[in-house]
Amino acid sequence: MTTYKGLRGIISYDAMETIRNTNEWMGASARALASYPAFALLPNPMFKLMSAWGRVTERSFARMVIKPDWEIPPVVSEDGQDHVVYIEPVIERPFGDLVHFRVARRAPLARKVLLVAPMSGHYATLLRTTVTSLLPDCEVYVTDWHNARDIPVSCGKFDIDDYTQYLVDFIRHLGPDTNVIAVCQPAPLALAATALLAEEDPKAQPRSLILIGGPIDPDAAATEVTDFGNRITMGELDYLMIQQVGFKYRGAGRMVYPGLAQLSSFIAMNAETHAKAFLDKIFAEARGQGSEGDKHNTFYDEYLAVMDMTAEFYLSTVERIFKEREIAQNRFSVNGKPVDLGKITDVAVMTVEGANDDISAPGQCVAALALCTGVPESRKTQHLEPGAGHYGIFAGKSWRLNIRPLVLDFIDEQVQPAGQRKRRRSGPVPVDCGVSNLTEHDSKIAV
Repeated sequence: MTTYKGLRGIISYDAMETIRNTNEWMGASARALASYPAFALLPNPMFKLMSAWGRVTERSFARMVIKPDWEIPPVVSEDGQDHVVYIEPVIERPFGDLVHFRVARRAPLARKVLLVAPMSGHYATLLRTTVTSLLPDCEVYVTDWHNARDIPVSCGKFDIDDYTQYLVDFIRHLGPDTNVIAVCQPAPLALAATALLAEEDPKAQPRSLILIGGPIDPDAAATEVTDFGNRITMGELDYLMIQQVGFKYRGAGRMVYPGLAQLSSFIAMNAETHAKAFLDKIFAEARGQGSEGDKHNTFYDEYLAVMDMTAEFYLSTVERIFKEREIAQNRFSVNGKPVDLGKITDVAVMTVEGANDDISAPGQCVAALALCTGVPESRKTQHLEPGAGHYGIFAGKSWRLNIRPLVLDFIDEQVQPAGQRKRRRSGPVPVDCGVSNLTEHDSKIAV
């Protein structure tokens, strides 16, 4: 049975890569054929449409196997000078690195932020706009997770226990003045890592923990994601979703949940919206109105770039976070050691949710506050952003104008004596970090 399953996985994984490669080749061929100079003598719009289709198709399928660059713009100082941003690994591990965005010729800032990026099919560069918006005011670090297909089998397993231990090590390395911001999927594991530090090494706990749109209690509000997790059995999930990396990559033989399969799920959730976006882009290219850096390319260059997750991480996340609800019921353990969320006492906790979030619906993330029984109520806060979808609460207009200022205020409060803490701003804050607004369909990204 094992041999058969492994053979099926290799064929399936390589078949998906073959389909992707074929579509990229067809796009390149159509672009080259329709752009042949002699066809300019024939006044038929078919050739322009064919060339446009080819350019869009070739680019789209090529992006699926490319890790995007961070492309962080320089930070402008108060004196008007541009400061280049260098991306430097601080801790390097087989499955993920801790990276620092060092701003050249600028002394380290007091606000130290660790952005915990989701491992859910996209690269950490999904948080590019979040990083860009925080850099003028914070010293920013990010968890940069690696694509499982590029990690040799000899490096061993990586499940949610290992993920949580990575977070513990990263936070301990950065020190107790760290403010952790966990976006979506890692929110429950960041909470567990903080609790583990509270028991094992209290002096290494972060100063604050901000959880954004995470499934702390998936059953608090039903979504398509939670419904799928409850409907399918683990055996079905293993058989239908898990495949073996083919011979093309360094991780050949590793069992993974393929990024291309995840991307198919993402697109299927909003198929009409994506189809319209690509049709509009093709016609824009045919009319000569497309550009390399337009909104479509900027969005889909990131959206289509997907990474594989190790099978054990994907399956353990579904089983322990969504099905068994170990975090929600405070029954989580790391490598056999029980984790008591009530041990968190010296960490301020904030939750952020979007009213229109269809991935982690309102109620799922705020459940963390009730679980942190050891944290005084005065050091807990929550924010529900009206009209915001999943993507908007950490990278869209809602983040830029409303949520980011509230998060910075919350971080600043934690360095003040209890009697001197000021009330946080609750209304919209007109702050412009230079990040362009996202279109309506951007908020539908599943993280």
